Amino acid sequence: MATDGPRFRRQRDSDLGASLEYGLRRKILLSQYAAGRKLKSDICDAHPDLLRAAKNKVGRETDEPCPICDAPKLWQVSYVFGKGLPASGSCPATKAELQRLLRRPEPVTCFDVEVCTRCAWHHLLRRYPAGGIAPRKRTAP
Repeated sequence: MATDGPRFRRQRDSDLGASLEYGLRRKILLSQYAAGRKLKSDICDAHPDLLRAAKNKVGRETDEPCPICDAPKLWQVSYVFGKGLPASGSCPATKAELQRLLRRPEPVTCFDVEVCTRCAWHHLLRRYPAGGIAPRKRTAP
């Protein structure tokens, strides 16, 4: 049987053992915007739930200004996806809640997104695996 090219096996998130950073993609997107090849409406279209999370101070405030509207601060919001979590993911409200999700016995995939509450700029910063930590067995004294 002839094929049109190499076949690739699609990997599930749980197969990916490394963190993926999206800084280069961010730089390319911003240069396209500066050159007029991307419209503001193309890149400032954050989902209402992401904006709501940032406006309610879920996640953490950064010292990074918005690259689009120069708002003084961006928010970094995390989403966690995995077995037993809602299909839309879990958006931990506190650092302690995030740490609890990262230490789950089941593997999870985490996404950190930066968002501007003023102009709705958003960009995926990183994706990383977590969880899959077996609980420690207690030893008898």
